[in-house]
Order: sequence, then structure tokens, then C-alpha cells
Amino acid sequence: MIAPLALKVLFWAMQPLRVLVIEDDALIAMMLAELLGDMGYSVCATATTRTEAVAAARQEVPDLVLSDVKLRNGSGIDAVEEILRSKRVPHMFMTGDMASLKSRLPDAVAVRKPFSRAALASAIEKALATAP
Repeated sequence: MIAPLALKVLFWAMQPLRVLVIEDDALIAMMLAELLGDMGYSVCATATTRTEAVAAARQEVPDLVLSDVKLRNGSGIDAVEEILRSKRVPHMFMTGDMASLKSRLPDAVAVRKPFSRAALASAIEKALATAP
């Protein structure tokens, strides 16, 4: 019998993982989309606000949500929490302020900005492994 996590990994290996990126800095969002593409993932949507993120998640049904913690107009944490109320999806955060994130969500999977490709890859693996 194949373990549930092994089935997820096998499924994702057969097709690119669809990632919703929530990031309000256009330059960072573009760099992240390119980096994720180079890593074999597909960015299905990019959102800059909570409202855009929730709408994109409903429309695109991503396999992973990667969110900045602080957005110019709102909170990436609030956006992810709202998305999770509709559908459980693996998720992780990017932040320059890890203490603020961990005080609100102690078990959150996160990568500290600025981050390396290896750090991002490790965080994505952890988010996928800990997903329901």
C-alpha cells in the first residue's frame, strides 16, 4: 500500500505543481515566478491583495499557496486563512519579519526574505509534507 504522502508526491511529479503567489511587490513576484518555473512549478496566478488572492484561489484551485506576510493593502496571513476556510491547501509564507509571523502562527512554514533557491525549495517540500 502506498502512503498518502507518497501518492501526493507521485501525482505532483506527473504534472507541474500549480502555485498561487501572493506578493504585492511586482519585481519580487516576477522573480519568484521565474524561479518557481525554473524549479519545475507552474505559477497559476499572482495576487497583490487579500481580495485578489481569495478570488484567484477559487478560480485557479492551486496546489500550493506561497504568500508574503505583509501586503501594502492587508495581510497575506489573512488572505491564506480565508483561502483555507474554503479548501485545505498546502501553504507557506515569505517574510523579512519571522518573529511577527511566528507569534501569530507558530507552526507556519516560512522562508526568510531574502532567500536562496535552496531555502525556498526546502520550505516548499516542508509545506507539501505537512499538508493535510
